[in-house]
Amino acid sequence: MHIVYFSPTGGTRKAAEIIANAIAPTTAEIDITDHKQQEEPIELTPDDSILVAVPVYGGRVPAVAINRLKRITGHNTPAIPVVVYGNRDYDDALLELKSALEANGFKTVACMACIAEHSIMRVYAHGRPDAADTARLQEFGRQIKAKLSKLKPGEIPVAPTVKGNPDYKIYNGVPLKPYVTKKCNLCGKCAALCPVEAIPVDNPKTTDKERCISCMRCMAVCPQKARKVSPIKVHLSTQMLKKACETRKEPELFI
Repeated sequence: MHIVYFSPTGGTRKAAEIIANAIAPTTAEIDITDHKQQEEPIELTPDDSILVAVPVYGGRVPAVAINRLKRITGHNTPAIPVVVYGNRDYDDALLELKSALEANGFKTVACMACIAEHSIMRVYAHGRPDAADTARLQEFGRQIKAKLSKLKPGEIPVAPTVKGNPDYKIYNGVPLKPYVTKKCNLCGKCAALCPVEAIPVDNPKTTDKERCISCMRCMAVCPQKARKVSPIKVHLSTQMLKKACETRKEPELFI
């Protein structure tokens, strides 16, 4: 079992590991969040399996994650696409991820949509995945393991149908871009770990707002807590999404 994840603030990775550990005790992790990762192609065989987990941004898979997944190809390799969202909706993201993996030579065994704490409006899905999520994801993992164990050598699994529009909704990003406060001591950790290199290494007090994808990793990793987003904009966004986000959503399995 290979686990591949794009997880700027850690919630997606946590969900992926809960599921994968219920399927196979031995796993190999591939972190495509890191822009410094090796770019050599990875090819997997029909005897391998892969779980790919990505966050949902505006109902879509982050474009950078889709691009980085292109270097990982399968040969009728069983795949488990997983999307993780902040309790609003995952819209077309699961279909988009499933389609991208199948275009890379993978065969979908099961799909999953999970919930993790919203990376910007943390009041939504706060503390998730929680104990109830963990129990449910572990049960989903066991169901997937059972399906994998029944596959005969060379057998192509029947792919589940998932929700989503193949014309994919348009996502133009959000206007919430982190800024730097006086606490910054130029340590450069944010620049080193920014998934899209939007923070210059030689001037980490600035951010390229065109490249920034508002993943909030720089805020999560800053030792000084020197990066912030506008509290007014966060408040307004929180109020705007209240109706869609305040009711607890539950993980979904398509198998």
